[in-house]
Amino acid sequence: MRNVLREWQAELKQTFSGSRDEVPEWVPRLAEGNDPGYHLPGSAVWAVHGDMTPIVAGIRALLMQALHPGALAGVHDHSRFREDPLGRLAGTIRWIFTVTYGSTTAARTASDWVLRLHGSVRGEYVDGHGVARSYAADDPELLRWVHIAFTDAFLSTHKIWGRPVPGGPDAYVREWAQAGELMGVQSPPLSEAAMRRQLDHWYEAGELRSDGRVAETVAFIRNPPLHPVLRPGYRVLFAAAVVSLEPKYRDLLGLRTARLGPFPLPVRLATKVTLSIVHLALGRVGPSEQAARNRLRRLGYRA
Repeated sequence: MRNVLREWQAELKQTFSGSRDEVPEWVPRLAEGNDPGYHLPGSAVWAVHGDMTPIVAGIRALLMQALHPGALAGVHDHSRFREDPLGRLAGTIRWIFTVTYGSTTAARTASDWVLRLHGSVRGEYVDGHGVARSYAADDPELLRWVHIAFTDAFLSTHKIWGRPVPGGPDAYVREWAQAGELMGVQSPPLSEAAMRRQLDHWYEAGELRSDGRVAETVAFIRNPPLHPVLRPGYRVLFAAAVVSLEPKYRDLLGLRTARLGPFPLPVRLATKVTLSIVHLALGRVGPSEQAARNRLRRLGYRA
């Protein structure tokens, strides 16, 4: 049993960091820098990103982002998500944690690196109205969609399974707007209500669509190539992401909440238990947060 638990813990670390046994090389460097960064202990961002709910949020964000045909075309045409999905996940986690816990220089450097990668991401897609259009990953509209889908996912899942957010939901949207600005988003929403209005606008304007490519992407997200030891827990977390979606987006994605015949499964409770187990396996304080606290103590801040 002990060997099984060690294997499960190692596979969790591999999935989220790209390394089974060692802390990724970029994590200790979060202790470097000469300023406190954009976010501090006690902030809404630290509360949300330091919890376990981002695991569900990541799945929900991928599902939501697939509904914008321009964003999906960029991933489909230029990403290696099929060949190396865990590598792509580890890269995304690196950017999130660097902006969350790093110095301002580290956050800007990480964001600039992603933007440089986006420079070559260009192509064509058919929009929600059936019109052929060109796309570029640095297009303001696509950047805005990705940022808002991300923010909505992290906030929505935390509201279901997380603890109260310091300052409330608006504080998280307002604080994480800084990440959007680093990625070139112009005037990101600063409140939950403003974020919801923007999402409703895309939906009501018919900018979102579902087609064969979306169905293929959803099928991949539902059943990624994970180690067998992680698959039972992932099925619970995928079901949680589906439960967290608004019904109109579930319908567009062709998804239903988990049921056993006519009875809904207790997904919320099962998710709470699963996230608690992951928390025990990964530890109370993650290495990225600890590195940030070390930097803050060095600079004389209470951490």
